[in-house]
Amino acid sequence: MSYEVLARKWRPSNFSEMVGQEHVLRALTNALESGRLHHAYLFTGTRGVGKTTISRILAKCLNCEQGVTAQPCGKCSACREIAEGRFIDLVEVDAASRTKVDDTRELLDNVQYTPTSGRYKIYLIDEVHMLSKHSFNALLKTLEEPPPHVKFLFATTDYDKIPPTILSRCLQFNLKRIPVDSIAGHLGKVLESEAVEFDKQALDSLATAADGSIRDALSLMDQAIAYGNGSVNEADVNAMLGSIPKHKLYKVLQSLAEADANAVLNSVDELDEMAPDYDAILGELISLFHHMAIINEVTGSAESRFFDQAEQLSELAKQVSPEDIQLFYDIAIRARRDMPYVLNKKHGLEMALMRMLSFALGPGGSSIGIAEKSSGTAKPVQKSAAIIPEKTGSQEDTAVNRQLEPEQTKTATHMQLQQSSSNEVNEPQARSEFITKIPANQANKANPNKININTGKQVDEPLHVKVDNIISDWMQTIEDMNLGGMAKAFAIHCELKSSSAGQVHLAFSGQHEILHNADVERTIREALEKHQGEQVKLILEKTSEVTRSPAVQTKRHAEERQQKATQDITSDPLIETLSQTFGAEIIKGTIKAE
Repeated sequence: MSYEVLARKWRPSNFSEMVGQEHVLRALTNALESGRLHHAYLFTGTRGVGKTTISRILAKCLNCEQGVTAQPCGKCSACREIAEGRFIDLVEVDAASRTKVDDTRELLDNVQYTPTSGRYKIYLIDEVHMLSKHSFNALLKTLEEPPPHVKFLFATTDYDKIPPTILSRCLQFNLKRIPVDSIAGHLGKVLESEAVEFDKQALDSLATAADGSIRDALSLMDQAIAYGNGSVNEADVNAMLGSIPKHKLYKVLQSLAEADANAVLNSVDELDEMAPDYDAILGELISLFHHMAIINEVTGSAESRFFDQAEQLSELAKQVSPEDIQLFYDIAIRARRDMPYVLNKKHGLEMALMRMLSFALGPGGSSIGIAEKSSGTAKPVQKSAAIIPEKTGSQEDTAVNRQLEPEQTKTATHMQLQQSSSNEVNEPQARSEFITKIPANQANKANPNKININTGKQVDEPLHVKVDNIISDWMQTIEDMNLGGMAKAFAIHCELKSSSAGQVHLAFSGQHEILHNADVERTIREALEKHQGEQVKLILEKTSEVTRSPAVQTKRHAEERQQKATQDITSDPLIETLSQTFGAEIIKGTIKAE
C-alpha cells in the first residue's frame, strides 16, 4: 500500500477537527443550524489555513443524506463521495488553469439544471482571483440571479484582485494564520497517533517555520520524520531547516547585555561557521527583542507565551534596560531593511550589532543605557566627575595616590619591559581632564554638580543654573533629565544653539537623522518641561555639521588624551634606551589613555 502524506491523511473531515478559524466555523455552524444559507461564500487567507478544506466540509453539510447539518455523518454516499473527490454535483475548478471566458461560460452552461444526486449543485472555484475580467463578467450574471439549487464556494489568496461587483454578492470569511502554539499542539497529537518520537522544541521550530500554515507544518513534519529516520528532534529539525540554534542567538544577546564587543564579534564568527541566512538571523533577533520587551514590562503570565524560552529570556531581559531593548529592536528592524544593499551579509549583521553597542554605550564608550541591576530593579548608570580627596602622611595617602594612577598610560610592550628591569621607573602620567583634586576636609562637602565634567574645574554654581531659563551645560542637563535609549542617543549628538524663556533650540547633523523621530522628539520635550518646570517649545534644526555636541566634545577629549598618552610613551627615556639597545618597537594600537 502506498504511503499517504500527513497533510492528506490528517485533512479534517468535519468542523470539529479543524485547527483554529473558530470565527469562521461559528458563523457557518449557526447559519447551517438556522437554515440561513447564502448562495455564494468567499474564503480568503494565505496558503494552507483551511480555505478548500472548509469548502469541502461545507459541501458535505449541504448534501449529507441526513439533511442540512453542521455535523455531516461522514458515512452516507454523499459524504463519502465528496471526501473521495467523486461527487458528481460538486464541481471543483482551479481558476489558475481555466482563466479564459470560454472556460467560465462552459462551466456555467449546466447551472440551470438541477443536481443529479445531491441536494445542491456546488461550484468550488479555487484561486478565483485568477479569472480574467471577462470571466468575472460572465460569472456576475449568475451570481446576481442564482438558481435555488446552486451554491458557489470561492477560495482565494489574493482578495484585492477580485472585482467589487463579485465581492458584494458573496459572504466573505477571512481566515487567519494559525498561531504557533496551535500548530505545535496539533503536530504533537499527530505524532502521538503515528507513534513517532519527538521533542517539543522541534515542534516549536516546525510550527514557526510553517508561518501560520497547518498544511506547510504537516509537510515539513513529513520531511523531518524522513530526515530523522523515524524521529523528530530539535537538532535534526534545525539542520533540516537551516535555522540557527537558540543557544547561539542567546549568546549574541548575552554579549550585547554585557556590552562586550569582542564577545559579540566572536558570536557572529560562530554563526558564520553554519553558513546561515543573515536576514533570518536578524528576524530571529527582532523576535527575541520583542519577547524581552514584553517580559520586562509585563509580569506574571507573560513569560508563559514563549514556551521553553521563558527562563532564558527572563534572565537576559533583567540585564538590559527597557530603553535599550527598544533601541536594539529599532536598529535591527532598520538593518534588516537595508540588508539587500549589503555586499557582505556577515558584515551587515556585525555593523548592526556594533551600532547597538555604540548607541547604548554612548560617546567615548561610557555606559548610557546598559542597566545596573539591584534587587531586580534596573537603574541607568549615570556619569559623574571623579572627586578624589588629598591626604598626606599615612597609608591612606598611598591608597589615594594609587587611585590617581589609572590615568597613567601603558602598553603591553612597556609593561613587559618593566618586568625585565630591576630598577623601578616612574612612568609619565597622562592625566585625565576629568579628575579634580580637592582638599580632604572638603571632600565630603563636595557637590558633584559643582564639578564641570567637560573641563574638570570646580564652579561655584550648579551647572544647570537658569539665567532667563538658559541651560548653561547641555550634557549635564541630559543627565539631569534621566533620558535613556534612543532619546538620549539622539540628545547627546545634538548641539544646544540657544535657550530662552520657554524655548530650546537644538541642532543635529544629517548622519544622526536616523535617531530622530516623533517619539524621540516628544520624549526630549517632555523631559525638558519636567526639568525646567514650564512648557517648552523644542526647535530641532538639521545642519550639515555639529561641532559642540556632547558626543563631539567627549570624542575630542578622548582624542586629546590619546594623543598625549602616545606622546608620553614615545618620549619616555626608558623606551628610547631599549629601542636603541635591543631594537624594541612599540606595538601600534596598544597605547591606551586610561
